[in-house]
Amino acid sequence: MSARGAAPAGVQGEEQISRWVRGMFDGVAPRYDLLNHVLSMNVDKYWRWRTVRALRAVLTRPGALAIDLCCGSGDLLIALGKAAGARVMGSDFSHQMLRQASAKVAGKGLRSPVFEADALRLPLAGSSAGLLTCAFGFRNLVNYRKGLAEMLRVLEPGGTAAILEFSTPQNPLFRRFYEFYSLKVLPRIGAALSPNPDAYKYLPDSVRKFPGADELASEMRVAGFADVSFTRMTFGVVALHIGRKPGP
Repeated sequence: MSARGAAPAGVQGEEQISRWVRGMFDGVAPRYDLLNHVLSMNVDKYWRWRTVRALRAVLTRPGALAIDLCCGSGDLLIALGKAAGARVMGSDFSHQMLRQASAKVAGKGLRSPVFEADALRLPLAGSSAGLLTCAFGFRNLVNYRKGLAEMLRVLEPGGTAAILEFSTPQNPLFRRFYEFYSLKVLPRIGAALSPNPDAYKYLPDSVRKFPGADELASEMRVAGFADVSFTRMTFGVVALHIGRKPGP
């Protein structure tokens, strides 16, 4: 995977890419939830439910700190907060997304604070979190290896990292259908519903360029994670990767 990361068309350099991605998410924030549910036909709710279920043992551990990175508008953050005995927080580098998340968390009566930060440079002490999650945000990092290294730094020994991200369906027939939908249909729906049509050209393209499930699992092991496993969902459209920081 080398130093691969997000690569919007026509944008070069990590700083410029980061600025572009942040601006893109700021622009789509007001309609992000609507588009997510429409474009996934509400299956995204099931993916998050499966993620929370897989992490329940960590979430119910009293005193643990769980942080949802790239939390966006807060859907996974809220699901984690409802299931947790642990303290749950959310982080994102898009200010407008955090505004959406903060309002939604408050509306649910949860105490899950959010803070603005780049997932590659978290303002957190090393070995401070028992659980880090990242749902549909990891592929937007400008450098995937730096992202994994930062997650490993922040996790306490024995802590868990969970990455829920789009993947490549294995079945050839379904893969062709999915590619047609994501590259031809999705951008048109996104352009019709979003004030930023470029976002819905970039987002499916970012899925196409993102490493497959096996490669991401391999990179997590190279980064230093132990007990790495992944589960494909919905014919392999998404995959949930889970790894542990070595230690007691």
